[in-house]
Amino acid sequence: MSHGDKLRALPKDFVTIATTFNAPFAGIAHAQKKLYGIQFHPEVTHTSCGKALIENFAIKLCQCQQNWTMERFVDTEIDRIRKVVGPTGQVIGAVSGGVDSTVAAKLMHEAIGDRFHAILVDNGVMRLNECEIAHKTLTEGLGINLTVVDASEEFLGKLKGVEDPEKKRKIIGNTFIEVFQREAERVMRESGGSVDFLLQGTLYPDVIESISFKGPSATIKTHHV
Repeated sequence: MSHGDKLRALPKDFVTIATTFNAPFAGIAHAQKKLYGIQFHPEVTHTSCGKALIENFAIKLCQCQQNWTMERFVDTEIDRIRKVVGPTGQVIGAVSGGVDSTVAAKLMHEAIGDRFHAILVDNGVMRLNECEIAHKTLTEGLGINLTVVDASEEFLGKLKGVEDPEKKRKIIGNTFIEVFQREAERVMRESGGSVDFLLQGTLYPDVIESISFKGPSATIKTHHV
């Protein structure tokens, strides 16, 4: 329970079913309907009984069938990507070497090959040798068409003297967009056409925490906006 954000009050017709020392509404349920909410991640390894919680919800409450496999997901997604992108479409996508973007990039590469152009932006504040390791993993290990852009001087120059964390996030986010757009334009010139799609590999919670789609909520990850 390392979250700094939490509910201050229950929604209408909900009751508390779980609490922790810093989250009074760690688990909530609707009084009549089968609606539930939790303030933690049951899927991570250090959540006690997380797997049992997911199984109870999915199988006992939702009556889901245990007939899904990761292999079926991969085959289905590759087929769907090919249909959406078509036989000639060009795709660009930012990668970091992390799990989310790497999985997305691998699926796209399996679907359309070198018509997918992966871009890794070195912002100068990566971990030691992180870009080199990511480059080797993505190209030699996974066969992905990857370009590494060293924009470290540009990022560090704009960050020089800035101490406020929120300002730093916005500088990094805005500079990343500028660098990525320049690289996208280069890809378009070299491919002799247009880039038709943008691939974004991220977890949906990042989307939710970046911008409010419904009603008032805090924008937690402003550097994603």
